Amino acid sequence: MWGYYPDHPEKNDRYEHRIGAAQEISGLDVGKKLKVGRNEWEVVGSFSAGGGSAESEIWTDASVLQGAYHRGNSFQAVYAKLNSAAAFSQFKDSLTSDPRLNVKVLRQSDYFSEQSTLLTTLVTTLGVLIAGLMAVGAIFGALNTMYNSVSARTREIATLRALGFGSGAVIISVMLESLVLALLGGIVGAAIAYFAFNGFRTGTVNWQTFSQVTFAFAVTPKLLIQGIIWATVIGLAGGLFPAIRAARLPIAAALREL
Repeated sequence: MWGYYPDHPEKNDRYEHRIGAAQEISGLDVGKKLKVGRNEWEVVGSFSAGGGSAESEIWTDASVLQGAYHRGNSFQAVYAKLNSAAAFSQFKDSLTSDPRLNVKVLRQSDYFSEQSTLLTTLVTTLGVLIAGLMAVGAIFGALNTMYNSVSARTREIATLRALGFGSGAVIISVMLESLVLALLGGIVGAAIAYFAFNGFRTGTVNWQTFSQVTFAFAVTPKLLIQGIIWATVIGLAGGLFPAIRAARLPIAAALREL
């Protein structure tokens, strides 16, 4: 939908950011007509919902929609705003105990969670799988980097060992180097993810309800911190074996290497 300021009409001409369904589906501009089945619907207005799920919807008057599709006086879903969250139990009991009604009463959050279970599971599974594969690749990349670093500093490490530094000090120095590199990489990656994807809007099909859903990515501070932590863990894992190899280098043989 196009963003709309009902309380400040003077802002509407300047608000040109397309959001929600209007961004993903062509033909939803105000004044155009959208054909659904045998019916044509003219887009006469627009709204925004602060990035909420309503931006994935196209609204019309209920009585008009019922008449167009011969639905009588039936409703698939009805939203009710209660005076407080504590009133939900009483409201639910009053409806479910009425023999004239056959309804399922849910909080809005539970309703959307139930409607998006399949989509959430699919996205989460694919996300974990892709992230796992990328993590394995990152570990091998860290191993390769640190092995090359150790090979390039063989004489330096051997000199330190000859001066009296023990294997533990060598391992710690290599691990710290790997940790610093991973931490810097994690910070850079987090910054790129935030500026490139935070607020980025897209859409997909909800295969559970067979409806188009638009949504925006939210790169939160919690996710950024988790990403940086995982980067440091990968860096430590990638630096462990090169550190052990550096500590086990024979001093005499290493000093003879060019």
